[in-house]
Amino acid sequence: MRTILITDSCCDLPYHYTKENNIIVLPLTVHLKDKEIKDELGKDNKYRAFYDLILSGEMPTTSQINAYTFKEEFEKHIKEGHNVIYIGFSSALSGCVNSAYLAVEELREEMEDVPVTVVDSKAASLGVGLLVYYANEFLKQGKSKDFVVAWLEENKLKVNHWFTVEDLNHLYRGGRVSKTAAAIGTILSIKPIMNVNDEGKLTPVFKAKGRKKSLNILLEQTKLNIVNPKEQIVFISHGGCEDEVAGLIASIKEELKVKDVMINPIGAAIGSHAGPGTVAIFCLGEKR
Repeated sequence: MRTILITDSCCDLPYHYTKENNIIVLPLTVHLKDKEIKDELGKDNKYRAFYDLILSGEMPTTSQINAYTFKEEFEKHIKEGHNVIYIGFSSALSGCVNSAYLAVEELREEMEDVPVTVVDSKAASLGVGLLVYYANEFLKQGKSKDFVVAWLEENKLKVNHWFTVEDLNHLYRGGRVSKTAAAIGTILSIKPIMNVNDEGKLTPVFKAKGRKKSLNILLEQTKLNIVNPKEQIVFISHGGCEDEVAGLIASIKEELKVKDVMINPIGAAIGSHAGPGTVAIFCLGEKR
């Protein structure tokens, strides 16, 4: 049986990559200026327009994928005789994974065999994308569904997330920092360095004075925590700040000699909460 790989748009993978590799990406919905926008990984290459709207003062909100959508998608592939693996955005940050679990339970009430495995990545943005990438590589190598699921469960809590934001007010709107912390941080130009912990929650780890220092800490933490860099692909996502990211990529390639770097803008779903100027680096370590 062929195994179908499904994820959601919070994976922030490049659209062309998912298209070329037949990875199904279910979009979250973003509400902006009285319109509903499907987060489709920059399919129409509108990242810059999206971030420009936020910079102009627009405040987007997001909606998760519901159980009905998951059930419909899963059922389609089951009827075609396929296995399914869904790798979802951290359940601590979104209800997508729980909706997928609910869809599987509903299908089990209707059919005897439901060959669908839901993997709670406990990850965000290209942290999810990293797991999807490796799962896809294993499937292309002919590995079984059981092998891929076991690898994902064994390694998902080794995915390091190191990121910083330009404007703390976006995290405040999403309930990630207090109003006081956002106000003081903005006045003093304090930039938080955050990661995603084993529970899949955003956690502040360091504070940096100024943008340059914050980006340097991202690089330092990547260097400290990455394992076997010459065998790894490092993943970088960003909120519309290509020039700054270019410098990070050059340093990572020069200092770590990594196998490759995959870079992509942060999509509308996560970008709605992180805001313009966010920079994130993802790699595999011994632990988070």
